[in-house]
Amino acid sequence: MTNIDQTLDMAANIKGAFAVALVDYESGMTLGSRGGSAEFDLDVAAPGNSDVVRSKLEVIQKLGLRESIEDILITLDTQYHLIRLISGLPGEKLFFYLVLNRAQANLAMARRDLRVIEQEFYMAHPAAGGRPGPMAQAGSEGQFFPANGQR
Repeated sequence: MTNIDQTLDMAANIKGAFAVALVDYESGMTLGSRGGSAEFDLDVAAPGNSDVVRSKLEVIQKLGLRESIEDILITLDTQYHLIRLISGLPGEKLFFYLVLNRAQANLAMARRDLRVIEQEFYMAHPAAGGRPGPMAQAGSEGQFFPANGQR
């Protein structure tokens, strides 16, 4: 199982998660995904959010802000769409796209969990130059966050 597969499995295990993808926002290419449905085409939604990320980065640059995007939240009637940029990977422009069911999710916990997953992904990523974190060492049967929501 690859690092991307493990990472997506962990993100899909976040309470209330409906769909998750890892996306290159420069090209719009989805590197991997979990979830979705016939009514919610993740192959359309994930790369479509590349435009959101690029637009926000352009506005930040035009404003001359010396800030970086941590995450972008889009709130719908029944869903949260959370876009989390992966920081620190030289030359790679990636983000996690997490869709949550509002009735089941705890937004604060989901943001925290996705931040931890992003940090683990960065540490385990070969291009990051970091040592493999616990995520990279877990077997396919290991879970980062318990499915029952206990933390």
